[in-house]
Amino acid sequence: MIHATAAIARARHSGFSLEEVTLEPPKADEVLVRIKATGICHTDIGARDGYFPVPELPVILGHEGAGIVEAVGEDISGVSPGDHVVLSFAYCGKCPNCQAGMPYLCQYVFPLNFTGLRADGSCGHCDKSGAQVRGAFFGQSSFATYSVVKHNNIVVVPKDIPLELLAPLGCGIQTGAGTVLNALDVQPGDSVAVFGCGAVGLSAVMAAKLAGCSQILAVDINQERLKLAQTLGADVAFIAGDDLVERIMTYTNGAGVRYSVEAAGVPAALRQAVDILSTPGTCALISGVPAGTEMKLDMAAFLIGKTLTGLVEGASVPQRFIPELIAHYQAGRFPLDQLIQTYAFDNINAALADAESGAAIKPVLLMP
Repeated sequence: MIHATAAIARARHSGFSLEEVTLEPPKADEVLVRIKATGICHTDIGARDGYFPVPELPVILGHEGAGIVEAVGEDISGVSPGDHVVLSFAYCGKCPNCQAGMPYLCQYVFPLNFTGLRADGSCGHCDKSGAQVRGAFFGQSSFATYSVVKHNNIVVVPKDIPLELLAPLGCGIQTGAGTVLNALDVQPGDSVAVFGCGAVGLSAVMAAKLAGCSQILAVDINQERLKLAQTLGADVAFIAGDDLVERIMTYTNGAGVRYSVEAAGVPAALRQAVDILSTPGTCALISGVPAGTEMKLDMAAFLIGKTLTGLVEGASVPQRFIPELIAHYQAGRFPLDQLIQTYAFDNINAALADAESGAAIKPVLLMP
């Protein structure tokens, strides 16, 4: 058995407890990774609090892990002990959607990412008393010093970049950037408005800048985040409010924007993100909201060429897209380091509080 320290969620709306756990060793098709850094995402908070289809408690969460490979199963190729890796979402690789190059829409996304069980249905973690603890969250449960993952979870990354900078690429940053570069495929000269300037939204802003957009608009309720958005590439910042549509339409001389990205998780913001579209125009909904959240839209808007699309993980294939983002970072075109604030692993509850309050854009835990 493998001994590790894990942050366990034992109750909704409560702190995590650091406890000693044991993991089953990797099977033939699995890899053992020593986690060195892991980002905190609002999906972790939503899972703890029961807002999403989540594992039973107690559970080990975390899904933006990065670390060093310690052992590989006998069926594994392309990954070796000592490799630095980023961990992303789990997918089967065999269903029709995976075979069509859309692993983010894997038909088995729920059992592989949200049940807290390994792909074979086993529970791989136990606490000191011997009681089972759910894990395998997004196939990784990276709020722990060790993780056993499938090959599909892994992206091998350069060893000369600190892992705490690369960890959030596995979900939040990939989601925002991928929405702009992969799903919407924005082109030089296009206009984009981003609603919500957290890690996901700011990644979308950076991607829009990278794509050469002629107008990049940032919307948020936080002035400091709007200032950062402008540093990262936004041409203009708007404080959210009831008259936002009027202000944006005035700014764009009545034209609206070709694309909008809703990363705020607020139904009213989604309505505004649709209302400011040009015709044609596309709004991408990428915020993680509690199940059952409803919205009101003007149906007639979609008769004149407006489109609303929902996306997960930025429609990204991690093994291809994460290396692309790393290359952009290395070239100075994608300054993801400006989003990150680090915390010691034993300060996880402070990091979670800062994530919930907005005091930190992308908290990243440093493992011992």
